Amino acid sequence: MSLSNMNADLEAADKRFHFHSQTDAARHEEAGPLMIARGEGAHVVDLDGRRYIDAVASLWCASLGFSDARLAAAGASALETLPVYHTFNHRSNPYVAELAATLMPLTPMPEGRVFFTDGGSEAVDSMVKMAWYYHTAHGEPSRRKIVARNGAFHGSTVMAARISGLPAMHRSFNLPDCNVVHTGRPHFYRDAQDGESEAAFVARLVASFEALIATEGADTIAAFIAEPVMGAGGVIVPPAGYLPAMAQVARRNGILVLSDEIICGFGRTGNWFGCQTLGFRPDMMSIAKGLSSGYAPIGGVVVSGEVYQALAQEAARNGVFSHGFTYSGHPVSAAISLEALRIYKEMELPAVAARLGARLATGLQLITRHPLVGNVRSTGFIGGVELMADRDSRTPFAPELKVGAMVERQTRAHGLIVRNLGDVIALCPPYVVTEDEVDGIFEKLARALDDVDAELRA
Repeated sequence: MSLSNMNADLEAADKRFHFHSQTDAARHEEAGPLMIARGEGAHVVDLDGRRYIDAVASLWCASLGFSDARLAAAGASALETLPVYHTFNHRSNPYVAELAATLMPLTPMPEGRVFFTDGGSEAVDSMVKMAWYYHTAHGEPSRRKIVARNGAFHGSTVMAARISGLPAMHRSFNLPDCNVVHTGRPHFYRDAQDGESEAAFVARLVASFEALIATEGADTIAAFIAEPVMGAGGVIVPPAGYLPAMAQVARRNGILVLSDEIICGFGRTGNWFGCQTLGFRPDMMSIAKGLSSGYAPIGGVVVSGEVYQALAQEAARNGVFSHGFTYSGHPVSAAISLEALRIYKEMELPAVAARLGARLATGLQLITRHPLVGNVRSTGFIGGVELMADRDSRTPFAPELKVGAMVERQTRAHGLIVRNLGDVIALCPPYVVTEDEVDGIFEKLARALDDVDAELRA
């Protein structure tokens, strides 16, 4: 059988049998997949041999790029030594013990503990359960509600999806209420009132949060959850002072502060964790993605020492902490993550992210001149390009045009992979790119924008 026929068979099999995540299933049956066959460094190659620079690091996760030999060797060694074991009932393994000991000093809660999960959604669910457990331990079981933000994304399990403030995550799923309430998003470009300063915008959001607490009742609220930079909601970088002020209000009302670091963790914002960049200290934070550079499924919850003590004491009263997953602390995932942390420390990752982030910011400022671009934003080595029908009046494109999807398709024609979040183009490249490759991302993106601009005008 020829290579072209083999490729066609694989694509046909995918269309026929594979039910994809976050995909228009009916369109997929017609269009089929972009089948990525291999990767090297910051680049991936499809089945037909076309090469792309992956400017979103797979799905915000391939921090060390593709086919890193050290990560592959760490995984292979663990597979040969201890391919699987659990962490229930006092069991452990050398890989996960060393991973925990290596990870915790990097976090803003070095006196705490880390609880490992299969991935990010399970980490968010675990944080919520831990918040409920914590308040029960303190004699306040009525604290059940979780305050999240409009536009947030926290995962796809039932609780994580319900917390997410994106309508598509709720539509047709008939999700239960789950005691979730939403407050405003910190999107100054889109949501500020005419003439409103950033400081006044922050004050308005904080006042709205305080009013929500008063309406709901502080004694009914368990936690406030926030991504330091809102990822899938449009790469929204909050104004200065917003998250410290929100955290202060939460703590004043006995509400735990949960930082969703699944995208922002491990250097992405220029510090080890996004909460450090944005200036607030959480009680718990969820981690995943960059923990293993995406090479193996793993996530976790980092809990402060104070939260851990409450959880441990309540578990002692119950006889056991009855929560966990078969693959929590899986030895292969832990071995790969441990090696990733070693590499991050050797390369002085936050400094690398800051240096590459400066180059990213320069490219964003250049591309903001394009007639389709309304706003650009970044912090560290993550950025977003918001498309607008009219920049001056901040008039968005009609949703049915799907301009962001048009740009995403055109970037592939120029050898670039980006992610469109509606009409926001997200950029989150691997840390192994060169500065010249960062420049190349913007050259290719500019050509794709020109193509779409010409198509719209036609």
